[in-house]
Amino acid sequence: MSLLERLEKEKQVAAKHRDKTADPRPLRSRPDPLLKLKTKVHERLVETIDPELLKDSEDQAASQTIKELVEEAVISVVQEEAPDLPRAQRSKLIDEVISEVLGFGPITGLLEDESVSEVMVNGPKQVYVERRGRLELTDVTFRDDNHVLQVIDKIVSPLGRRIDESSPMVDARLPDGSRVNAIIPPLALNGPTITIRKFSKDPLTVDDLIRFGTLNEKMAEFLEACVKARLNIVVSGGTGSGKTTTLNVLSSFIPPDERIITVEDAAELQLRQEHVVSLESRPPNIEGKGEVTIRDLVRNCLRMRPDRIVVGEVRGGEALDMLQAMNTGHDGSLTTGHANSPRDMLSRLETMVLMAGMDLPVRAIREQIASAVDLIIQQARLRDGSRRITHITEVQGMEGDVIVLQDLFVFEQNGVSEDGKIIGELRSTGIRPKFWDKIKQAGIELPPDLFAIY
Repeated sequence: MSLLERLEKEKQVAAKHRDKTADPRPLRSRPDPLLKLKTKVHERLVETIDPELLKDSEDQAASQTIKELVEEAVISVVQEEAPDLPRAQRSKLIDEVISEVLGFGPITGLLEDESVSEVMVNGPKQVYVERRGRLELTDVTFRDDNHVLQVIDKIVSPLGRRIDESSPMVDARLPDGSRVNAIIPPLALNGPTITIRKFSKDPLTVDDLIRFGTLNEKMAEFLEACVKARLNIVVSGGTGSGKTTTLNVLSSFIPPDERIITVEDAAELQLRQEHVVSLESRPPNIEGKGEVTIRDLVRNCLRMRPDRIVVGEVRGGEALDMLQAMNTGHDGSLTTGHANSPRDMLSRLETMVLMAGMDLPVRAIREQIASAVDLIIQQARLRDGSRRITHITEVQGMEGDVIVLQDLFVFEQNGVSEDGKIIGELRSTGIRPKFWDKIKQAGIELPPDLFAIY
């Protein structure tokens, strides 16, 4: 046997030995080596922690006390059950138990990671995150379905909402305003599923959007003028395209001396003005009663003396009430909607008005839309994960039975960089909007070359 053959045989024997000793299961399907210790620690904490202390866990002093009790319990259990446990494992055990008690279990670290914009739990053994517009699989896991259900219950209980077999879907929010959707078996076949759309602790400003390339300085100046001139604006786009972020930025242009009323399914807008009243819809209770819809809230807010109405998203019959408000003196209203283009947004509005149950002719609906909406801002998430405003479109009025739209600014893609980033910019079409005089009457001066073509 040659030297080369002998080395190859030894390599094969070593590989077989590794295969026998290594755990063949994927990392995410292996049992948690600290599970037994965690269970013991939880049992110890049930005996030692006052339930009243947990109710005040958001208080800094109470939170610190709970952390100290967790550390004492971990040290005590480790000395009894696993005195040889390495220090790194002990620290990990303390962090994980604190996350269970004070946070939201295994995903607490992901929620605190500022680079993560979305967390997706697809059952207990698969957790994805979105970073810079790209999906990534993490090594975070839950023990089992019940573990995920405990986290869901911890999120929804303080909001007076519930999730069970009779009501297996729920929309909620975290204390920081992040939006949460949860759905459980039998509807979710992979196990309890959580989707969390995170919002930054400090709301993004228009300067941030300019830095990200969502829009440029000229567009920002133009949109600020449109908001201050009390134009009615709809932000449209697909899921995750950044509509709510753009709505937040637009809302920041509203003067501080105006009364703003926001209407949302789950309160997530982060307005910095002082005079803001936030309204949130409510699902039915266990008897199927007590539901308060977005449409109910929109109708009610008209009686609350609003200067501005900001609806987080129109998706049903509330579109009719929103359009009527825009047409009856509530100028400067803002909202968002799901659509792939400005023209599609108009079609969606028509459909949503019909969902209100009013037997209106299509022409009457289109006339309402044409007279109510002044501007549509189309937003999209591009292939590289970036979020860009692709169209700023004026609603000019009616010609026959058709609503006339005119693009004022359009995103032009010039190519793709070596690292896969899309290169392009929002350019003027060279057409001045019909509402230009309305902006001037509001005392706002814009540069004359704003709509020049370069």
